[in-house]
Amino acid sequence: MKSANPYLNFPGNTEEAFNFYKSVFGGEFIVVVRFRDFPDNAMQVPEADLDKIAHMALWLGQNILMGTDSIEAHGHTLTMGNNFHITLEPENAEEADDLFNKLSDGGSVTMPLMQTEWAEKYGMCTDKYGVQWMVSYEGSVKFNLGQKG
Repeated sequence: MKSANPYLNFPGNTEEAFNFYKSVFGGEFIVVVRFRDFPDNAMQVPEADLDKIAHMALWLGQNILMGTDSIEAHGHTLTMGNNFHITLEPENAEEADDLFNKLSDGGSVTMPLMQTEWAEKYGMCTDKYGVQWMVSYEGSVKFNLGQKG
């Protein structure tokens, strides 16, 4: 596996929080993607939420701190305990399948492992202990939306 990184969910203030983290840790944002950046509103986000953060990332040493604004219209009610995920970046598609299947066994699948705009294989699950995971294998998909530079 390449890496494991924290992924934080916020109630609409991701950009503010990440500007704070940037002031604390330094560095530059790796990526800032708003829901508006997806062509044809592919994520079906309400107009009022289109300028919220879909994905934001900041280097933390050799790891990456990532985050998003939870969209209530998508059924993502934010409460303490569901405000974070651990994101795994597998080496290959087979490892993505294996990790996802093992982590979701006895737990629940939030989003099945599938191709998205940003990954060849991406899925979300909660393990049998209540820990939330994201498995994201970029593979042949090169996601450039909203990137600076």
